[in-house]
Amino acid sequence: MLSIGSVVLTVEDITRAGAFWRAALAYVERRPATEDWVILDPPGKESWDAPGASIALSVTGYPQSYPPRIHLDLYADDQKAEIARLLGLGAREVDWDGYPEDADWVVLEDTEGNRFCVVDTGPQSAA
Repeated sequence: MLSIGSVVLTVEDITRAGAFWRAALAYVERRPATEDWVILDPPGKESWDAPGASIALSVTGYPQSYPPRIHLDLYADDQKAEIARLLGLGAREVDWDGYPEDADWVVLEDTEGNRFCVVDTGPQSAA
């Protein structure tokens, strides 16, 4: 059986990216970051086989591809509040005209240009 252990994001500034994702998800460092690698875990995850996917940040030295070929979907009970919080942490809005009329997600990118969607999972979205 397979499960997702970590999603690895390529970054150029590991300090800046680590600060963003720790604050965005309230994740903690598994061990101190090196100059080119850090793994961030959900709080309380004490072993590799505990539930919850980790995010790893990797400085690879090669440029990002645009648009990135993989992204995270982050679920939010209060989408507007979370988008405002993430923008305050340094996320940027992605100018994208591909939204359908009934889109329940908004595309943002982190401090390194890695895209992610904030998906509205609040009570009104279930109706």
